[in-house]
Amino acid sequence: GEVRGYLSRLGAHSLNDIIGRPDLLEQIDDPLNPKSRFINLSGVLHNADPAGRHDRYHSRERNQRFGSEGSLDEEILQDARHVIVAREDRRFTGSYRIRNTHRCVGTHLSGQIAYLRGSSQPLAPATIDLTFRGTAGQSFGAFLVDGLRLKLIGEANDYVGKGMSGGDLVIRPHQQAKFAWETNVIIGNTCLYGATGGRLFAAGWAGERFAVRNSGATAVVEGVGDHGCEYMTRGTVVILGRTGLNFAAGMSGGTAYVFDKRQTLPERCNPEMVRLERISTRDPESTELHSLIQQHAQVTDSPHAKRILATWEESLPQFWKVAPKPIE
Repeated sequence: GEVRGYLSRLGAHSLNDIIGRPDLLEQIDDPLNPKSRFINLSGVLHNADPAGRHDRYHSRERNQRFGSEGSLDEEILQDARHVIVAREDRRFTGSYRIRNTHRCVGTHLSGQIAYLRGSSQPLAPATIDLTFRGTAGQSFGAFLVDGLRLKLIGEANDYVGKGMSGGDLVIRPHQQAKFAWETNVIIGNTCLYGATGGRLFAAGWAGERFAVRNSGATAVVEGVGDHGCEYMTRGTVVILGRTGLNFAAGMSGGTAYVFDKRQTLPERCNPEMVRLERISTRDPESTELHSLIQQHAQVTDSPHAKRILATWEESLPQFWKVAPKPIE
């Protein structure tokens, strides 16, 4: 009702009548903040539609420009379509350049696979095997499904693997990179948010809120920022390096393994719902942990992972197992 009141004051009947109407906007000064006089909003207030085409037809036309047509996902879909619709086992391997303007790469492709095949005809693992080189935009591999394997040589922005339910994501720097992989960020914030399946291997650090609400995915990374594994309910996360503050806050399920060489995790972990345990070679978890690190080293060629494996007897005691406290 409040929105309709504002629309009425503008002489408009619906939101469509004011979308794309910078002529309805004007810059005003804030008397409480004199710095506002130095802000130039002319670029924002520029009329990008000088012909004045503001009817509903052109509003739909304008919104359609943000669809999948002409996107990188659409190109990949056309290249791999014969594999998606095939009844017999077939594979597709492709290589593409990627830029940070390419967002949600793999999402439209996953949607088409789900639409055309449904849950009764899933693709075999890595049926569609894609390699990207460059910098991925936001939501790389979001909502990924089984049958897809996306390997990125470069780095990615926020929301990598958000909502993914299957498939594999592999992210590593260029082989010529001069920096230490394990001490540099390679993927952004809020990666693996709400994932229910699939696997993520990233040879470098993840940003803040990694694996928040993870509900079934498996991941190996080499460090995380603040609030890692927050509200996690299921899945397995291996962190081959330091964590930020407030780790495992609200974590009610799943397991995290943290390589804590500097012994900082106890003071950075939120102990309200989880407990920290050490692992020995006698524990079955040590076999699972070793296997995941080995897979990480194989698919990313991570020097850090290889060093840990090469000194396994000395490295294992430096891992913490983070798991929810038993319900009393």
